[in-house]
Amino acid sequence: MRSFLTNNREELISRCKSKVARRPRRAATEQQLANGIPLFLDQLIRTFAAEEDDRPAESIRISGPSGGDSQALSEMGVAATAHGKELLKLGYTVDQVVHDYGDLCQAITDMAFERDAPFAVGEFRTLNRCLDNAIADAVTEFSYQRDTQIARQQSLDSTERFGFLAHELRNCLGTATLAIHALELGNMTVGGATGGVLKRSLSAMATLINRALAEVRSGVPQQRQTFSVAAFIKDAETAAQLVADAAGCPFEVVRVDPLLAIRGNRELLLAALANLLQNAFKFTHPRTAVTLRAHVLDEHVLIDVEDHCGGLSPGSSVKMFEPFNQHSHDRSGLGLGLSIARQSVEDDIGSLTARDVPGTGCVFTIRLPLHPVE
Repeated sequence: MRSFLTNNREELISRCKSKVARRPRRAATEQQLANGIPLFLDQLIRTFAAEEDDRPAESIRISGPSGGDSQALSEMGVAATAHGKELLKLGYTVDQVVHDYGDLCQAITDMAFERDAPFAVGEFRTLNRCLDNAIADAVTEFSYQRDTQIARQQSLDSTERFGFLAHELRNCLGTATLAIHALELGNMTVGGATGGVLKRSLSAMATLINRALAEVRSGVPQQRQTFSVAAFIKDAETAAQLVADAAGCPFEVVRVDPLLAIRGNRELLLAALANLLQNAFKFTHPRTAVTLRAHVLDEHVLIDVEDHCGGLSPGSSVKMFEPFNQHSHDRSGLGLGLSIARQSVEDDIGSLTARDVPGTGCVFTIRLPLHPVE
């Protein structure tokens, strides 16, 4: 078999590559193809050479004993684990990893039949041992790397979800605290607009906590409703005015057409808009205005938050929406506000984008489908 494999090496590799190319979603590079089956084939040839020369220890060193070795990988095992790791990076499945080695076995048997090249029983045993060990090591490494990748992603997801909850609760608590201070300073009752802000903030906190508990229990979907944009903007304005007063920033709200309506999770969208407004008050230059407006364009409602931060740095309009990406010099926040806002908007079939106004500021735009008022 050693002579057969040596003399037909290039043809066997070509047949394996052809099989790989015919399989869907196989985007292997030439380098990866060279380090997979071709390397295994060379090790297989050297294994047969060692056995022909009566060097069993060398054969085991190259390709491992029957059943593999749990203590140390053979030379073939080291290459197979590297191959399995590369296949995971390419997005392959376990069965595709196995098929890579099965391709070579089939190519060898097909060519042997075509050329009437009989092999001894012992040679087939060696071939099967090598294939068995290589597949086992490749699949083991593939599975280990895949499980590690899944565990790492789950950990990141858990951290991100916890961060989202903490961020939103802190925002609600901050707004409620401002409302209480305003009520105390003005000696006002809770029945007015400021009292309404306090009630909505406490209600939002309760909703966030209940939503988190529901996700833990069974992942209950969030409620969606159709609601007036004008009333929505008014609620956002009342809460944001407290933040504007605390920051000493002028706050302008453009009148909204009372016939406009959108559909979605109102509380989460209101929290998303609150995040944008808080972000604007945080970054706009001292005593410069933040503007909130809503209008219609192409059967969509656009809600704009415009500030005077001086403009965005190159590339920041994309990076700023990444979780835990902070943009201010102080590290008081978690860097989650914009990421949370975008996720909430996208959950309701909308989009959230940032547009740079060079030398002046930027405009954040929530875009949602227009709905008839119910």
